[in-house]
Amino acid sequence: MKNKISICLLLLAASLSAFAQDAPYDTLNKPQLISKQFSFTEGASVDKMGNVFFTDQPNNKIWEYSTDGKLSVFLDSAGRSNGMYFDQKGNLVTCADEHEQLWSISPDKKVKVLLKDYQGHSMNGPNDIWIDNKGGIYMTDPYYQRPWWTRTKPDLDGQKVYYLPKGKSQPFIVDADLKQPNGIVGTPDFKYLYVADIADNKTYKYTINKDGTLSDRKLFVEQGSDGMTLDEKGNVYLTGKGVTIYDPQGKKIGHIDINEPWTANLCFGGANKDVLFITASTAIYTVKMNVKGIE
Repeated sequence: MKNKISICLLLLAASLSAFAQDAPYDTLNKPQLISKQFSFTEGASVDKMGNVFFTDQPNNKIWEYSTDGKLSVFLDSAGRSNGMYFDQKGNLVTCADEHEQLWSISPDKKVKVLLKDYQGHSMNGPNDIWIDNKGGIYMTDPYYQRPWWTRTKPDLDGQKVYYLPKGKSQPFIVDADLKQPNGIVGTPDFKYLYVADIADNKTYKYTINKDGTLSDRKLFVEQGSDGMTLDEKGNVYLTGKGVTIYDPQGKKIGHIDINEPWTANLCFGGANKDVLFITASTAIYTVKMNVKGIE
């Protein structure tokens, strides 16, 4: 009997060990507070080296958190940038919602305006973006009243998802049937796109077509999100109250508690892309992971 119990305990220990290694993170690795000197952090994005860039939108700055753990201001007067994403040439593309624009910021900090309007109308306020392998930009455009705006209502009918082809000045609508699209991210094979409808508390998965249009919309999970990211295993990370992790089939596999009122955005950073960088209210946090990011 003792031998059977010992064997069962060994098998259980081996099973738990295998599960821990397969899990995206060790639950004993608590989020590490890096800094709490901001007004509201957003727009986490990583460059090819693993340096993370994020915004402090109320203070109109873009910050850099380097792979050696140093914080510095990358750009002042940053167009009230919100969501951001690096293109293949190393330019930081940002949702500059001070004047409802998209900017491309070169490594030497030169700004190029990519998008000024939609058919002569002001955008609601570009919020989050993802860039495909052709250089096209998928963008969510919800309406959140900003204190730096003089207008008090949207210029457009509805809150939609757009696609801006590379080199074009006008986007086209890829989904108009959402309440308030926010978080957005695509898969590394450029076949699928996830979009969170934060007002309807849902996240959808789409097939990306060759012409940039979307099809085959499917409900992924009954949860909305502000920012989003993916890891190398295809797990989807949603934000809001902490970070919730779903496997590619939409099964919840983890939750990272963040002791802040709101978790806005996240990305994988660090030299090995295995550190989850999290923007949360006035703070930024990191968590060492068992998986790597794909950005």
